[in-house]
Amino acid sequence: MVKLNKIYTRTGDDGTTGLGSGERRLKSDIRVEAYGTVDEANACIGMARVHTGTSHPELDAMLNRIQNDMFDLGADLSTPDTGKDLGYEPLRIIASQTERVETDIDTLNARLQPLKSFVLNGGSPAAAALHLARTVARRAERLMVALAQDPAEHVNREGIRYINRVSDLLFVAARIANDNGNADVLWVPGKNR
Repeated sequence: MVKLNKIYTRTGDDGTTGLGSGERRLKSDIRVEAYGTVDEANACIGMARVHTGTSHPELDAMLNRIQNDMFDLGADLSTPDTGKDLGYEPLRIIASQTERVETDIDTLNARLQPLKSFVLNGGSPAAAALHLARTVARRAERLMVALAQDPAEHVNREGIRYINRVSDLLFVAARIANDNGNADVLWVPGKNR
């Protein structure tokens, strides 16, 4: 159980932070960057939900589930699997969470016409916010992949699959927020030459 009764501890004043394993890492460490960017993407989803709450209740419920899962992903990333007994079972993203996002994508995508061009980030306020969340989720994914390339680090492969699906869902959700794709702003290659 999480209990936060004091927000500042001063332990990070030296530029380090504690992982779930108790290990201290620099705040600039790629693992910290990865789970920090997951948190940033989650905040962007929260901002998007300001615009989806009443206008798209089904989508908002999906985004609510994702926000909770994104905290699971942050916990997963902040507790590397070192093989040492932590005294507790660390939280990990599992396949059923990824599969749930895939089901949500399929549900939303069934309402959309296929694209004939790339979509510019924008349209309605909800769509613009969802596109921003998508790009931050993609950055989190890139950081997670980079972290996984280090032989000394362990990254849950299901976590990488999960964040990849989340960014896909955010793209489809942005189209839903743009009047089911009817208000998408399409890229016109070379239009301004």
